[in-house]
Amino acid sequence: MWRDLAPLGRDATSHGYRRYAWTAADTDCRAWFRAQAESRGLVHEVDRNGNQWAWLGDPLAGNAVVTGSHLDSVPDGGAFDGPLGVVSSFAALDELRRRGARFTRPLAVTNFGDEEGARFGLACVGSRLTAGQLTAEKAYALRDGEGVTLPRAMEAAGHDPATLGPDPERLARIGAYVELHVEQGRALDLSGDPVGIASAIWPHGRWRFDFRGEANHAGTTRLADRRDPMLTYAETVLAARREAGLAGALATFGKISVEPNGVNAIPSLVRGWLDSRAPDQATLDTVVAGIETAARDAAERAGIDLAVVRESFTPVVEFEHALRDELARILAAGGRTPLPVLGTGAGHDAGILSGSIPTAMLFVRNPTGVSHSPAESAAEDDCVAGVLALADVLEGLACA
Repeated sequence: MWRDLAPLGRDATSHGYRRYAWTAADTDCRAWFRAQAESRGLVHEVDRNGNQWAWLGDPLAGNAVVTGSHLDSVPDGGAFDGPLGVVSSFAALDELRRRGARFTRPLAVTNFGDEEGARFGLACVGSRLTAGQLTAEKAYALRDGEGVTLPRAMEAAGHDPATLGPDPERLARIGAYVELHVEQGRALDLSGDPVGIASAIWPHGRWRFDFRGEANHAGTTRLADRRDPMLTYAETVLAARREAGLAGALATFGKISVEPNGVNAIPSLVRGWLDSRAPDQATLDTVVAGIETAARDAAERAGIDLAVVRESFTPVVEFEHALRDELARILAAGGRTPLPVLGTGAGHDAGILSGSIPTAMLFVRNPTGVSHSPAESAAEDDCVAGVLALADVLEGLACA
């Protein structure tokens, strides 16, 4: 499975992945998922929001156990973020069949669409729509960097956007969702454990900062006469690092758009996107407020107009304690030493769905902690340990 999936959407120059939602690479990944489902005799379906499901048992029976993740990527992302969870889900099902497990609840493997938000700027679009956290109206308004709307992109990929919207009937049939994911940090590497259990996801969001100045000639305009929004943006980037460091949080300006974007032109507009995350809501609010205050102070001094728009936000997610404890009990019964329980600053579909259904997560060790990069990695032995842990969990939840 890993070998077949590896070349899909991989850039020959960067060696990173560009599996953006509703593109040719995404279509290839979806075809791979369908082939994996059908080769195992699973019933494949695509829901109203474009998410893929592979069912063992009656999807309408209720109290189903679902596992999976996503196959899309950030720009030049790594091979493991998302796909490891999908590949491991199919591998765990294979392991359970090898064991001769008898399923007493329906089981499904899923691929949630557009988890990374790389194309349209909003993370977890597929799961947000399903859970009713994103309205169809707002989804229709999403555009990529070339101005293509989400509905137009979906139509081009063969999916009808008229069906977008909440799917409470589907969620009502799910009794538990367990997502396996490569750890995006080094906690497991430092503790020496191949697998861990998630406790919570930090609150996090994305804010767009629009700095508007005055376009002018870079070679003839005196420094004193300039209204250069790039300088104000630069001060804001430094303020973000300072505020996050003081609060023990995270803040990153990782995307920027400049107009007119000429080497010899002073910009008229600099648009930067802030990603900020913190252990708790109060800390996150303090950090973002501090960054915005610093930006407005700098903008006022330089004669720059500033607008700040919150584009997405996810509050703190405490995974359901009962399901989390059940995972720990099942894995301990298999003779393992107690697995570490750790939080994460990364968002996941499991976090979005946690407000509607019981969810839990397993993490697989990442020896370098690097993620969202071609250097992202996990050892084969650790991946196998993750598959076996997931198989034990699914057996404990869905089998007699």
